[in-house]
Amino acid sequence: MKILVVSDTHGRERNLERALEKVAPVDALIHLGDVEGHEDYIECLAGCPAYIVSGNNDFFSDLPREREIQLGNYKALLTHGHYYGVSMGTERLEEEGRVRGVQIVMYGHTHRPLIEQLEDITILNPGSLSYPRQIGREPSFLIMEIDRKGEAHYTINYLKN
Repeated sequence: MKILVVSDTHGRERNLERALEKVAPVDALIHLGDVEGHEDYIECLAGCPAYIVSGNNDFFSDLPREREIQLGNYKALLTHGHYYGVSMGTERLEEEGRVRGVQIVMYGHTHRPLIEQLEDITILNPGSLSYPRQIGREPSFLIMEIDRKGEAHYTINYLKN
């Protein structure tokens, strides 16, 4: 199973189109917020199940604030992260994940990619495809692959501008 995880496209979908072209086919697309009204287009573009949550810039959106989904043997919490103070660190988000009994927490908001694999929980941020903020400022996304043994593997990928 191959899952494309993105965030913070802010209504600029060209790099999402490029990412999909680069990694297709995918079995699911996860968008962690700040779609700015483009959720219908993203769902259509994905061509597979799409799980989208709202971000702090998704004003008047009907998108859920958070979602819990099953990915293979893993239960995942999807959120934009701003309700958990992720700009200051992932501790509150990690705690929330443990309280909910999930193995994976995915968030956006900071525009900086992150894979943090702890003993009992994995924290993931794909960064931003539109406005990256990490060193080098390359648009980024994450691929989650679940192998034949049911084990999850994560890679951060970059699009060259």
